[in-house]
Amino acid sequence: MALYDRSSAGDNLARGLGWFSIGLGVAEVMAGRSIARWMGMEDKTNLIRAYGVREITAGVGLLALGDPKPWIWSRIAGDAVDMATLAAGMENNPRAGNARIAFGAVMAATALDVVCVQKLHREEAYYRSLPVPDYSDRSGFPRPVSAMRGAASDASIGEDMRTPRILRFQSATGPAQSQSAQG
Repeated sequence: MALYDRSSAGDNLARGLGWFSIGLGVAEVMAGRSIARWMGMEDKTNLIRAYGVREITAGVGLLALGDPKPWIWSRIAGDAVDMATLAAGMENNPRAGNARIAFGAVMAATALDVVCVQKLHREEAYYRSLPVPDYSDRSGFPRPVSAMRGAASDASIGEDMRTPRILRFQSATGPAQSQSAQG
């Protein structure tokens, strides 16, 4: 089980990166052709859109699910793939300057991802170092069981809580049997 605090600095940073991922992913999906053209990588339009879907998935994972560490690691892996794609796209590219700008932006996002995952791992290590509380002597009841036994035996039962008359058990000497015995 992962230990994390949803109000810690690392988790706040992870949520911010989650919103950033969703925004970037939507931009890549919706404007993939324009982004590819700006970088001089028109043949990579569909790849950029696929990277956008990956970013949206990571963002939703960071915002919606408990432990953000796996999703930050997925962002770091995705950033590595992005940098490899951009590095390959700079060769013989008349717009290589724009691709370099994008490469620098991905490097900055990667650095932020690494800082975030380090904070999250440090916070988890701190929570793991705390002593585990011992609740073995607790039952969950407000008083000892022996003090509560029979506590409700004198409680009156309202008519609406009783078994309906038609469903009550009839003995062999009930009303039907007593009439046939008289007759």
